[in-house]
Amino acid sequence: MPRQIGDVILEVEDLHTYCFTRWGVVKAVDGVSFYLREGEALGIVGESGCGKTMTALSLLRLVPRPAARIVKGKITLEGENLLEKSEREMRAIRGRRISMILQDPQTSLNPVFTIGNQLIEAIQIHHRDGHRSLVRRAIDGLKQVRVAAPERRVQDYPHQMSGGMKQRVVGAIAISCEPRVIIADEPTTSLDVTIQAQYLRLLREIQEETNLALIFITHDFGIVAKMCDRVMVMYAGRVVESGPVRAIFNQPSHPYTQALLNSVPTMDERVERLYSITGQPPALWDLPLGCRFAARCPHADERCRHHYPPPFTVGEGHTADCWRLE
Repeated sequence: MPRQIGDVILEVEDLHTYCFTRWGVVKAVDGVSFYLREGEALGIVGESGCGKTMTALSLLRLVPRPAARIVKGKITLEGENLLEKSEREMRAIRGRRISMILQDPQTSLNPVFTIGNQLIEAIQIHHRDGHRSLVRRAIDGLKQVRVAAPERRVQDYPHQMSGGMKQRVVGAIAISCEPRVIIADEPTTSLDVTIQAQYLRLLREIQEETNLALIFITHDFGIVAKMCDRVMVMYAGRVVESGPVRAIFNQPSHPYTQALLNSVPTMDERVERLYSITGQPPALWDLPLGCRFAARCPHADERCRHHYPPPFTVGEGHTADCWRLE
């Protein structure tokens, strides 16, 4: 059945997550706001270190402690503020209402436990069933992600599986308790192109079957175009542009978004040298006063360097933080 985009299920308001280090305060997430509707897929893109994964970990309250802390903001899941929950209450929410597919199955799966043990461990936190029933749930989870011979695979160890199969197992763990929201943190990074396409198709099928809300973190604009309804572009801990996928591709309005899209090679255009963005992102413990992309932007002026721009409306649901849009 086709996806039905419903009401807002997750809303993040002015989220700040900082890391307190010997070099200073690292503003990994610095005022991020967005929403997610039931059945919707939201893509988060940006260079490494821009705050994508830290934003996702903040939603689950799994930031690396004691250095990292959520210092400000509001995370509302189905009408409840997760930042007001105790750790015990969060353990009941993680996996059951919001879950995460981690980036690298090689490190997220424990090599000394079987696949079945790791699936059962995730399930029994929320379902106090007998062992036989838990095993059946684990097998059903593997069936849902299209793992062949799941009755045998639950007895295998991670090293006995290919990278694509391990990624499916990580997905099975994430969806085993039927959450309302799933965060997929670059789940196709370690997969070859063929397996990547299969995995993306699998995620889309699961989303259509369950109408869950999906946050897809990636560097690949091709994946965004295929999987997502809306996209959020992050740079140096801030959201610099957000809007419907079609609007972002057809009318990218922030110079950083334009630069990212220009960096994607096209098959129908022959060029002597591929486009690249000059310079480096700013250090998150020593951020500039104005626009954080100003040092790399060909259009920057004095106002850009001294005053951070507010979000300007480009179109319906489409905003960008750039003074040129004033």
